[in-house]
Amino acid sequence: MTIAGTLLTLALAGLEVRLQPGVARPGDAVLVEVTGATEAPSGQLGSAELIFLPLHERWVALVGLSVEHKPGTLPLEVTGTGPAGKERVEGALEVSKPQFRRRQLSVSKRFTNPSRQERLRAAADQQAFEDSFDRDFEPWAFDGSFGWPRLDKVAAPFGDLRLFNGKKKSQHFGSDLDGNTGDPIVAANDGEVVMARDCFGSGNTVLLHHGGRLFTSYFHLSAFAVKVSDHVVKGQPLGKVGATGRVTGPHLHFGVKLDGRWLDPESLLRLDFP
Repeated sequence: MTIAGTLLTLALAGLEVRLQPGVARPGDAVLVEVTGATEAPSGQLGSAELIFLPLHERWVALVGLSVEHKPGTLPLEVTGTGPAGKERVEGALEVSKPQFRRRQLSVSKRFTNPSRQERLRAAADQQAFEDSFDRDFEPWAFDGSFGWPRLDKVAAPFGDLRLFNGKKKSQHFGSDLDGNTGDPIVAANDGEVVMARDCFGSGNTVLLHHGGRLFTSYFHLSAFAVKVSDHVVKGQPLGKVGATGRVTGPHLHFGVKLDGRWLDPESLLRLDFP
């Protein structure tokens, strides 16, 4: 059975495939749910393999689109075994053009021209991030949709193309949320704390693993409320807004990383998990 890039699909023999969103952008998280399969399905979205993990009575896979992904149609294939035997569902996801902004920022020269000691510190931070992200496709640690870690204006959205002091180019792989130093920050969903560290660029940093190599990140905190190996629930305090690391003022940088790729946090929050 072939489907269009909509939210819901029914196979005739009972295997059901649900795709979110119907139209995605580069940098988005995409959710594929399968109901009616008696064992883990298999599948692909474009060239990406879908790894299905159980969530309630469904099999759920998440995949992230690269920020460099070209607009067009991305083929979807899912194969699963239901009560009537093996079934195959084919469909497509439409990928639209990104609309990333360009911004000029001014930061301290120590962040664009760091000393040898600061470069060594940044390298140690990078290794700590790599170690924290080195997780298997463990079971999902949550049972519902994700929420904002704080409710405030999005001062800088995901994907901003940035020039630091007119020279160093970078891209913003998170959402910056306004706030004052000391404002509370909470967990976007249930998960395990895999980092609580003072880093050179990201300042006081918390990383949560939500299973399935899905992580949320919280940068520039002024204080921690958790430690590594803590298991937290959605809405539990993680720390407080601050201005530590490479910042122009107090705010929360909220990030999402899936299987080694930074994604638009707002795209994850828009997904309706079963």
